[in-house]
Amino acid sequence: MAEQADVVIAGARCAGSAAAATLARAGRRVIAVDPVRFPATTVSTHLLFAGGVAELARVGALERVEKIGAPRLSRAFIGGPGHAADGSYTPVNGIDYGLCVRRAPLDQALAETASEAGAEIRQGHRVTGLLWQDGRAVGVRVQDQSARGQGGKEYEIRADLVVGADGRRSTVARLAGAERPRIAHANGRACYYAYYEDPHRDWRSTAAMWLTGRELGNAFPCDDGLTLVLLMPPVERVADFRGNLEAEFDRTVGLVPGLAERLAGCARSTRIVSSAEHPSYFRRSAGPGWVLIGDAGHFKDPVTAQGIRDAVRFGRLLGESVADVLGDPAALDRATLAWERTRDAQCVHTYHWTNLLGRGDGLAHVQFELLKALTEGPDGVRNVLDVYSRIRDPRETLALPGLIKATTRALRLGAGSRPAIVRAVGTTLRELAGHRAEARRLLADRTAPVTGSTGPG
Repeated sequence: MAEQADVVIAGARCAGSAAAATLARAGRRVIAVDPVRFPATTVSTHLLFAGGVAELARVGALERVEKIGAPRLSRAFIGGPGHAADGSYTPVNGIDYGLCVRRAPLDQALAETASEAGAEIRQGHRVTGLLWQDGRAVGVRVQDQSARGQGGKEYEIRADLVVGADGRRSTVARLAGAERPRIAHANGRACYYAYYEDPHRDWRSTAAMWLTGRELGNAFPCDDGLTLVLLMPPVERVADFRGNLEAEFDRTVGLVPGLAERLAGCARSTRIVSSAEHPSYFRRSAGPGWVLIGDAGHFKDPVTAQGIRDAVRFGRLLGESVADVLGDPAALDRATLAWERTRDAQCVHTYHWTNLLGRGDGLAHVQFELLKALTEGPDGVRNVLDVYSRIRDPRETLALPGLIKATTRALRLGAGSRPAIVRAVGTTLRELAGHRAEARRLLADRTAPVTGSTGPG
């Protein structure tokens, strides 16, 4: 016979654990299954700005996460040729620092938070199918992978709500017919990262970024005394890295002089992790008896490091939205639809802003001039951090007058190919003109009310 739960969740990392903890605290029986056994890492840039750290606090996980030992990143640095600026955060719910925590201990801490709240976390168990009744998802089929020698023991869990929190390659999305995105954009930069032994104590509280030409490099101090070094070259340079990954990684660090200087005396201590293709998207994320959270339903380019924050936030908000209507299918479907529209409305402008920052073409030279202008003055970096923390509308940083001035400076300084800059800016202006229409299409034909559509979320 099938087991019975109020909610069954495929995936117990950031989004799944946040939803599970919230629902369990509301007195609901929650079973979350995940194919891995924690601690287990996953490809992720894993930086949290102050707004993201505040989400960990809201879901009740911050104290446990801070025990992992990552330093509080109370300052941010933005640099490039002839430019250096640093600043601090506007507090978000009293939190004025970021964190960079490796995914293995971070995800384990979140799963433990959900378990402590009363959710059942089954590790080494994978969802392989959905159960349907009269066109409605009513549960899942699960394989216990600990019994692989016998093909894996299979069993069923029936539930009022099936939650897919199983990442970009979501099984739940595929089985629910929602795998094809409603909107999607290709990434303009690839990702390569590794961890370094870092003796520089004076940098331990600073998350740093350098933009040099078309190259983007980052250094984020994290747990265990390490620093995450993240390179985001233009996507067409993927072929360079395929030849000799380590040599090209080191060469690219040298293309960003500020980063190379920061890493003097440091030593790479881990293998290099790569992601060459990671398109951004919104999927249809709510249907009869099912919902998609985290990367399963929506993914943004990692260039702005918003994924974990949104996974935790909207996992929690889903739990708050449905806890009181489980058992009433019509009310539950209205709640999941309203949740989806709220997520889309709060994320769509950040999504477009992220895609523009993720461009690795001639626009990079304009981006640098725009960053220089934005970070001038004592509160310049703070104003930029407010966008990353989601307390300032990102459209303010892409206002047309500022973009035109930055383009003029880039062309006058001759930092890059003039034709490439002109082409990239022309493409950008067309994209900016289309963002409003794309946002309207994303939210169209949905009848449930939407919350937070006019401001940052």
